[in-house]
Amino acid sequence: MELKLFKALWGMEGGYEELFAKAAAAGYAGIEAPLPQPSESKSFAEGLQRHGLAYVAQIFTEGDHLASFEQSVERAAEFRPILIVSHSARDSMTENEQDRFFAGALAAEKHAGIPVGHETHRSRAMFTPWTTARLLRKFPELRITADFSHWVNVSESYLENHEEEIALTVERTIHIHGRIGFPQGPQVPHPAAPEYRTELTLFTKWWHNMFAEQKRRNQSYATFTAEFGPPGYMPTEPFTNKPVVDLWEVNQWTTDYIMKNFNEWF
Repeated sequence: MELKLFKALWGMEGGYEELFAKAAAAGYAGIEAPLPQPSESKSFAEGLQRHGLAYVAQIFTEGDHLASFEQSVERAAEFRPILIVSHSARDSMTENEQDRFFAGALAAEKHAGIPVGHETHRSRAMFTPWTTARLLRKFPELRITADFSHWVNVSESYLENHEEEIALTVERTIHIHGRIGFPQGPQVPHPAAPEYRTELTLFTKWWHNMFAEQKRRNQSYATFTAEFGPPGYMPTEPFTNKPVVDLWEVNQWTTDYIMKNFNEWF
């Protein structure tokens, strides 16, 4: 099984051409980013092709969430992504509302013919292990973009009491967002720092299990996006608002780390 590494454009400065060239030069298989503005669609698609980059599309539902999802998936299909990452529905929706959304979302995904990984994200339907597990049990075809940094933050724990829900989510994961959180926040300052060794070890175990499950399913490749974020997620120095680390560097460290481990595991 091959590991395809994607470069997140979140928080990166520069135009698409510059960022695509930088990602390609660094050896990434593709980029992960929200859909471009309509005025930039042509140059976006041409840039991907010119630099030989695959695309993981990010979409975000709002308002009429199902209609928003359907429209976003239809537009994403124009760029021929290898998969779609969706911030789906809302945590405040009732279970019946969420069920109607995901039933419709699965139909839209099937029609588009593009795999969708619904992200385990705060404020969304899959913001906790238990809400996610309920949906996965009800809809066996649902697939996940796993970002457990949100879960450790929301539950204010290391998920010690949610092994069953984690195991189910691992089985359904088709894409991984490589960010490490801790009980008091969604992003450690730097995963290489010794004071966050506990978190690094825990997330590494989860990522290994996800890859191992995908290998068991005889997938030809797995996908991983290091997704540490800019200030707002990234801690900053008081009074100066200076980021404590460089965004490119911390994501590159995570990318190199997971590649090294993946090669040792498989």
